Amino acid sequence: MSQEPIPFNQLKSLLHASGRRMTPQRVLVFNILRGSGNHLDAKRIWQLAREHDRRLNLATIYRTLAVLKEIGLVDQRYFARDHKREIYELAQKPEHYHFTCLGCGQVIEFETAHILQVGRELVEQYGLRLTNTCVCFEGFCVECTDEIVMMEGVK
Repeated sequence: MSQEPIPFNQLKSLLHASGRRMTPQRVLVFNILRGSGNHLDAKRIWQLAREHDRRLNLATIYRTLAVLKEIGLVDQRYFARDHKREIYELAQKPEHYHFTCLGCGQVIEFETAHILQVGRELVEQYGLRLTNTCVCFEGFCVECTDEIVMMEGVK
C-alpha cells in the first residue's frame, strides 16, 4: 500500500484556507505522521515529538491532531470494537481496514472492495449519504493461533 507523501505546501495551504497558522507543533506532528510507517496513537506521537521539543505536552498533541483531522490531512481510526485503541495516520491512503490480533497486538492493514460495495448498496437501497465507515476486524494471527492450538494440545 504505497503512498505519495503529502507535500509540505499542502499543509500550509490547508491551514491558511481554514484560517489557521502554521505552527512549529503542527509541522512537527505532520512530519512525524508523514515519516512513520507505523500506526501511531497520540501518546506515541507525543513521545516522538518530545525528542525534538521537550516542552510539548500531550494536550498540545491532541489539539494539533484535531486540527489536522478537521482540515482533512489526518484520519483517526480505531483498532478495537470498544474504540479504546485509536491511531492517527495521514488521510491520503486509499480506503483500507485493519485486523488486530488479540494475542500479540499485531495490526495487519488491508484493502478490500467488499466493504466499499456494501456502502454503495446502502446508499442505493436506502438513499443514505454515507460519510464514514468504521469496521474493526479482531481475532488471532497465524502465530497466536498456532500457539493456542499447541497450548490446547498440552492440556
